[in-house]
Amino acid sequence: MKQQTIQKPVSLSGVGLHSGKEVTMTFFPAKANQGVKFQRIDLEDSPIMHADVTRVISTNRGTTIKQGDAQVSTVEHALSALLGMSIDNVMIEIDGPEVPIMDGSAQPFIDKFIEAGIIELDEDREYFEITEPISYHDEVTGTELLALPSDEFEVTALIDFNSPILGHQYASLKGLSNYRKEIAPCRTFVFLRELDQLINQNLIKGGDLENAIVIVDRLMDKDELDKLARKLGKESVKVEKEGILNTTDLHFENEMARHKLLDIMGDLALIGRQIKGKIVATKPGHTSNIEFAKVLKKKFIEQRRLRGKPRINPDVPPIFDVVKVSTMLPHRYPFLLVDKVVELSDSHAVGIKNVTYNEPFFQGHFPGNPVFPGVLQMEALAQVGGVFVLSKKPDPENWDTYFLKIDHAKFKSKVVPGDVLILKMELLSPIRRGICHMFGTAYVGNKIVSEGELTAQVIKRQ
Repeated sequence: MKQQTIQKPVSLSGVGLHSGKEVTMTFFPAKANQGVKFQRIDLEDSPIMHADVTRVISTNRGTTIKQGDAQVSTVEHALSALLGMSIDNVMIEIDGPEVPIMDGSAQPFIDKFIEAGIIELDEDREYFEITEPISYHDEVTGTELLALPSDEFEVTALIDFNSPILGHQYASLKGLSNYRKEIAPCRTFVFLRELDQLINQNLIKGGDLENAIVIVDRLMDKDELDKLARKLGKESVKVEKEGILNTTDLHFENEMARHKLLDIMGDLALIGRQIKGKIVATKPGHTSNIEFAKVLKKKFIEQRRLRGKPRINPDVPPIFDVVKVSTMLPHRYPFLLVDKVVELSDSHAVGIKNVTYNEPFFQGHFPGNPVFPGVLQMEALAQVGGVFVLSKKPDPENWDTYFLKIDHAKFKSKVVPGDVLILKMELLSPIRRGICHMFGTAYVGNKIVSEGELTAQVIKRQ
């Protein structure tokens, strides 16, 4: 599937649910791989914020992102709509601190995206594929979120507010094609008992019976209703059927669970990639959604980095065994750190180093807790790079490679006896004047244990 954006700019205006401020936001088309960004055009220098889970600073009755001194609140409905319509790239200009609440659903955003038109871009879409169960559990609230493998994006949300009026509800979405009809129209909701607390927290200044469903889970006398009406800026309010504090009919019997599903999608959109997997959420909320999104983001980064991991088939003969390697490199025991080379192309090489307890350096390097030295991991990578370079020479035995520098070296996990180091060296730029610039990655199993940029010079022996 290709990445998508909108065809032309579209705008909408409204009031922020919590700030009560009038705001206008405009969605602009964006190039491939830009993702979703917000720009506060009402602030000096019009700062830009990436819609990313690492930017979340608050989950109090909504999701707020911040970058530098700029922030935008209640982003989840707009992000949910973008994900629901498979829009990957868009720039959102906004002239206030909070996304307008509109009618409390994602439908107004969907309508604008349809008005704008959705177009494909040239770049392929990168997915986060769930390959194994990933879970998050909050023992205090009982919230649990689980990601499972699936060929498409699915979500199931189960809610339980311990309320005789609302009761247990669940909602499911199978595939984004059903989002517009089944999820987008579902509005946010609040319990009547929460209103005083929210008002005292200086929230819901823009709250209205037109942009939220208010659920009554206890009877109220006329004095209480009149007091509430004054706080809401209304002449009067009344309790209608099914415990709903207004005359608006529900779009669905389980509209509240569907809206929770809408929120989950908006919060998980902050991962920055569409998910191929099934999300099951029990008693979800913005805080747990964001914590789960952080877990998924970390897993996605790990998965992305491991896509370059070589797949080694032990039954396939090596390109160079240790005897051949020793004819190409000047290193000998105990400093020959490549046992064989299993892949070789015009741009990369892959070598193997079997780490055993018989390595001489283990006698003095943490002998009671043997750890393969990180600097020797760099040396092993460099030797694979040396095989790569010298394999291009007709007389490799007449050439030597010398380190010029190591940049951005990172050691991520210890290597111990019994490990098999997979050493991958990738050419970063063409070899010129004997200078070779490569990126090295060392793997053990499904872990990257070290990496770095290595530069060496190939010099003919005198």
